[in-house]
Amino acid sequence: MLKNQDTKKSYGKLYGVGVGTGASDLLTLRAVNILRSVDTIAIPRSSLYASSVAWRIASPAVGKVEGQEHLYLEFPMTRDSSLVRPAWEKALGKIEKVLLQKKSLAFITEGDPLFFSTYIYLHQEAKKRWPGIHIEIVPGVSSFTAVASVASLPIADGQEKVAVIPARYGLDDLPEILRSFDTILLMKVSSVMPELVQILEKEGLLDCSVYVSRATMPYQKIEYNLKNIQNDSCDYFSMVVVRKTERSGVLMGATSQDKTAKPN
Repeated sequence: MLKNQDTKKSYGKLYGVGVGTGASDLLTLRAVNILRSVDTIAIPRSSLYASSVAWRIASPAVGKVEGQEHLYLEFPMTRDSSLVRPAWEKALGKIEKVLLQKKSLAFITEGDPLFFSTYIYLHQEAKKRWPGIHIEIVPGVSSFTAVASVASLPIADGQEKVAVIPARYGLDDLPEILRSFDTILLMKVSSVMPELVQILEKEGLLDCSVYVSRATMPYQKIEYNLKNIQNDSCDYFSMVVVRKTERSGVLMGATSQDKTAKPN
């Protein structure tokens, strides 16, 4: 028994750190402190020659730390598992080498680590591959809260229900979702805007829909008339918020009158 304990591997600490949606000053104090203290920052990017959006967000707040290693990891922007899986195996191998040296490693990710994040797969694999490893999650500003803030749209109050869905995967179910929820946040809308506009118009919800791209980033854009952009090449970092208000304010005594209105 003692022999088994003696030969048991130990690892450095692993962090999953959310860096938010674009503005460096939206990083939490905890995120900045951890990123300045770890031995290694794992930085995801889409290819060997691409810059990392997550590091572009974090680096102004973190600065240059003497002796710290930056470990760049490539993850292709595709849903093809035959390409994604080998990329992850390579990345996990590089991360394991660092952790086996008992060095701390922080994997940075846009938004929040546990919300539609690249980090999630690492989190799922870590405890299976490296038993006993200590993991800490550092939450970040999520895309849907950033979009709501820049568009000044309350997400929900009182008895309202909220749905968050990737638009390009859920168009077939969208009419039912639109009828069942009070606020619907449609992520990754860039490739389906014409179809999305048609559905929203058919459901009578165009006037309470807002398009936001690059929330809190440079070149942020907010558009209240989706027909103006339905045929444009919309940005990858884009979202549509559909905000109905029939049940908003009920806990404050609001009546059941129709309060659906175009946001200001």
